[in-house]
Amino acid sequence: MRPRKRFGQHFLHDPAVIERIVAAIAPRDGDALVEIGPGQGALTDALLQRVDRVDVIEIDRDLAGALRARYADRPGLCLHEGDALAFDFAALARERGRKLRVVGNLPYNISTPLLFHLLDAGDAIVDMHFMLQKEVVDRIVAPPGNRQYGRLGVMLAPRVQATKLMDIGPGAFRPPPKVWSAIVRLDMRADPPAWARLPQFAAVVAAAFGQRRKTLRNALGGLLDATQIAAAGVDPGARAETLAAADFGRLAQAAAHPRVAAAAPL
Repeated sequence: MRPRKRFGQHFLHDPAVIERIVAAIAPRDGDALVEIGPGQGALTDALLQRVDRVDVIEIDRDLAGALRARYADRPGLCLHEGDALAFDFAALARERGRKLRVVGNLPYNISTPLLFHLLDAGDAIVDMHFMLQKEVVDRIVAPPGNRQYGRLGVMLAPRVQATKLMDIGPGAFRPPPKVWSAIVRLDMRADPPAWARLPQFAAVVAAAFGQRRKTLRNALGGLLDATQIAAAGVDPGARAETLAAADFGRLAQAAAHPRVAAAAPL
């Protein structure tokens, strides 16, 4: 199968890398494993050596057909042909009777929207292990004040505990990508804060990092004024990259209840 550019396909083939990934996942029988983008089945094979069943989601109909034929005598493989961005992960968890463990070598062009789609089903997921562009992983795990720190890491922080596991060079793939990749583990938080689900949280974070050179007083002008920002316990003169996720949470709560924030004493 020739990789298709429109699907961002780079097939993992290095046995040593595959073994390291599977060791990091540490799958056990009874796990509800879901692999996004199995491609030619390199990681799938390794997973099926350790567990009885793996659900795989593949959008490429030719690859799906090849996988269906290849695993015709392996009842442990359940193939879902379709787009992971539209897949109902919560429904699969109900069908399997347990929370999911999601893995995959994600196409770079859909990695961020797919992560947010998975967050929407976060209550049905235990953890996720993904191969992503190294730059994306570095942004996810960066702390406040780091030059890589930004919108993606802040949005994920209240919902997951992110751990970078390893870097992977281009030679582990066919064809080799032009960039390095990395493996990240995302453990779903058991009790995420309520503000993480507020629409104002996403709005505040987007506005703050959309103009990251500006102070919050200026960047959040359409959402909160300086008095409201200060009432939330945040310095209006600070910039977005210095704030922790919880600071943005307080700002989101202030934006959700502007009258309360405006009335609070400084």
